[in-house]
Amino acid sequence: MTGHETADVLVVGSGIAGLTAALAAARAGREVVVATKATRPADAASWWAQGGIAVARDRPERFKRDVLAASDGTADPDAVDVLVENADDAVRDVLVDTLGVEFDREAGADAFDYGCEAAHSEDRILHVGAATGEHVHVPLLNHLDGRDGVEVVDDAAALELVTREGRVHGAVVASDDGRVPVYAGATVLATGGIGDLFPRSTNPRGATGDGVAMAALAGADVTDMEFVQFHPTAYDAGPDEEGFLVSEAVRGEGGILRNGDGERFMPEYHDDAELAPRDVVSRAVAAERDATGEVRLDVGALDFSGAFPGLAEKCDDRGVDPTDGIPVAPAEHFLCGGVAVDDRGRTSLDRLYAVGECARTGVHGANRLASTSLLEGLVWGLRAGADAAEAAGSDGTPAEPGRVAPPDLLDRDPDLPSAFAREKFRRLRRVMGAHVGIERDPADLRRALGVLRRLKGEVDSYVRTRTSRSLYELRNATVTALLVTRQALANDESVGTHYVADDAEPAEHGPAADD
Repeated sequence: MTGHETADVLVVGSGIAGLTAALAAARAGREVVVATKATRPADAASWWAQGGIAVARDRPERFKRDVLAASDGTADPDAVDVLVENADDAVRDVLVDTLGVEFDREAGADAFDYGCEAAHSEDRILHVGAATGEHVHVPLLNHLDGRDGVEVVDDAAALELVTREGRVHGAVVASDDGRVPVYAGATVLATGGIGDLFPRSTNPRGATGDGVAMAALAGADVTDMEFVQFHPTAYDAGPDEEGFLVSEAVRGEGGILRNGDGERFMPEYHDDAELAPRDVVSRAVAAERDATGEVRLDVGALDFSGAFPGLAEKCDDRGVDPTDGIPVAPAEHFLCGGVAVDDRGRTSLDRLYAVGECARTGVHGANRLASTSLLEGLVWGLRAGADAAEAAGSDGTPAEPGRVAPPDLLDRDPDLPSAFAREKFRRLRRVMGAHVGIERDPADLRRALGVLRRLKGEVDSYVRTRTSRSLYELRNATVTALLVTRQALANDESVGTHYVADDAEPAEHGPAADD
């Protein structure tokens, strides 16, 4: 990429949502550029999805009730209608008919082997073992790689949106070939989550909230950022170990949570025990770890290695014998809020779309139902991609470089030491983990806000005269952390993933992107 590039549709990110948006735009005959920080499929969060993808099974109303119940009644019913009414067709169109994904089937039968996970009232989850994301994401990426009209540029990070008078004209993208503006008739943000903001996360590295931050700094509406979902059963990795997610499907198949005293505790916290909503289970696991020292997932009643060979291999790699129970702890998992979008993925800025985890569709409200993230990415990816294709052609070719100047990114000063961003990230994660985690206290949130403001001030002073991917990722992370913290302070009601301490007092702070 040199000088500048043009595309009808620019997609930033390469998870299932971004790739599906690219597919839909390409189907409409548009030239598409996919710019992604990933250098391999496993760098995208979709690749890591274990549980599966929920479908309606021709019973959308029942599916809708489960989504609304899991959200504690906070999900947007109209958005949930879009999800459940399009679920079966979207999965059949893209995953079955186009990609030929071989979902697990019942033994000796041609019927799909639907699974069940927490807060689902019936078996409705399509899966491929406990590695569904890998088996969906790789075929989709390969399909687009071989499709005319689609260019996938990996190891390429979007730094800033190109904007003029409330309209987005593309983005400045940094890759091995340098830093260039990519001008586009429509731009789709699909940058994933915010796992790098927390000490423990199920996200791949690089989940720095880029799309949320870039959109917020450009003036787009961002909402529900306080709703950060923690997964209750991530492997409790040591300091030199790599963690991994222990799928909710394990509990769906009969896995039991036990505390350090060997006692099963979830029935005391919720009638649905291990299959209670994730926010309830996460708080319970955190409380029992504090009280008894550890929590283990007892899989003794399962054929664990047979049903979950990938997880069994991960345990073996770390010297964990599943028959003794798998040590688990909560980890940041999914952002339910994000860039506010409508039923077509349109943001408050003209020609800017957002899909996937960086978007706030309204489907999840305060708490996401298990195995709906891939489905949301698929449904909104198709709708946003089609709409972006139409918008890109509504007034001719993409913006001309001479007419819309890109932001002026400077390199006046020497590069910072390689450890600079790394040390600042450690500071940010300590603050977020200590004060903006599973339980929030207004005093702690105010303390975090002060630290984050100072950190953002430091980062801004360097960004003014230096441009590097690591520095911009740090900037995006601090902006996103501030949004989470400020919107958490503005909401004094415990709901879903946002749990406020009992002595909470009303906050006077409102959300702001550039604080």
